[in-house]
Amino acid sequence: MTDSLSLDLTKANQFFAADCFNKTWAMLDQPSRTAHEDEQMLLLSHASLWHWTQREDCTDQTLSVSYWLISRVFAALQRGVDASRYAERCLAVSHSQPSFYLGYAHESLARAARLQGDTDKTSHHLSEARRLAALVTDSDERAMLEKDLDSIQ
Repeated sequence: MTDSLSLDLTKANQFFAADCFNKTWAMLDQPSRTAHEDEQMLLLSHASLWHWTQREDCTDQTLSVSYWLISRVFAALQRGVDASRYAERCLAVSHSQPSFYLGYAHESLARAARLQGDTDKTSHHLSEARRLAALVTDSDERAMLEKDLDSIQ
């Protein structure tokens, strides 16, 4: 005898995309993490992206945020090459997005380049992100982006 589970996959993917994102963000905000927590944070960031890709309402904007989050996790783990790979994916889906998202794509590229010791690339992407931040009309979004940019230097 097998038990049948009735599950609304649409609602489940909506829940887990957001829940995994929020849990990842909470872990990023922790002042320190164990190796196990680092691994969980990385898994959660990928799970969030996967659940987004299962949603009918997945857009380049949500992919931009998801790729940015994974890049940020890799940066927090001091894994510059991996951070750069996801930052490049973020940039690829962000070109047609508002300045806030495109600015964050450049923020992630700058952060990854800094980790890899590439000062020219870091400077280029910081400059581009700052230019885009100036175009962000929402003052809270602009301040958030500028604060993250300031944390790179």
